[in-house]
Amino acid sequence: MSISAEEKVCYLREAAIVLAKEGFQLDEVHTDRLCIQLDGSPLCEVTESGGVAYRNEDIDEPERIAAKDKVYEIVRTTAEYMRQMEMAPFLKADGLEDGYKVLADFNGTVLAGVQSKHGVHFVTWDWAYGHTGVCHGHYFMENYAGAKQDFAIRSGLIQKERLFTPEQMTEIYRCCADSVDGDFFELTGEQEKMIRSVQQQIEECVPDLDERIRQQEEALEQVAQQQTM
Repeated sequence: MSISAEEKVCYLREAAIVLAKEGFQLDEVHTDRLCIQLDGSPLCEVTESGGVAYRNEDIDEPERIAAKDKVYEIVRTTAEYMRQMEMAPFLKADGLEDGYKVLADFNGTVLAGVQSKHGVHFVTWDWAYGHTGVCHGHYFMENYAGAKQDFAIRSGLIQKERLFTPEQMTEIYRCCADSVDGDFFELTGEQEKMIRSVQQQIEECVPDLDERIRQQEEALEQVAQQQTM
């Protein structure tokens, strides 16, 4: 990530805000890196270039490996939108406060970001009044992924019908599990491989999948108990 010294400071500041919101602990404060801790012990370092450095002895357990990977995903996403924020033009619209920048603009829809003391916040709008104003704002706070998806749908880049909600994906995952782990179907090796790849894809798309499944199972158990009373 080739950026100026000032931009590196802004990036590290933003990364620190996002990581703290995700529950990671910051150790020493440096101008060129962030030292991340997990459960009070060193985990990894976030570099000013947008990377993650670590020692093998600090990620010697599956939980710590997963935490390091999560840090990497966070800083990669943060680096992406901070690069955009630095290069993007300011959004000019009647009645809109200063500071918003145009991150994407297509088919009458705009994705914008604004820097705040709580980190970058994102919003999508429809252009109005001959591109002199905006309306119908969808505000996503720091949810960059959600704002990007909303922009893609509103602008027509992606058909909404092609996307599944987390609730739908959770149910699909459960049905996949019933198919490969139960005795309901006789599957070929290729079919089982395909179904398990679907499960893996859903696991990556729904971070809280285990909790959602647990809640579903508890709800089903309560219904079953009520029916037997």
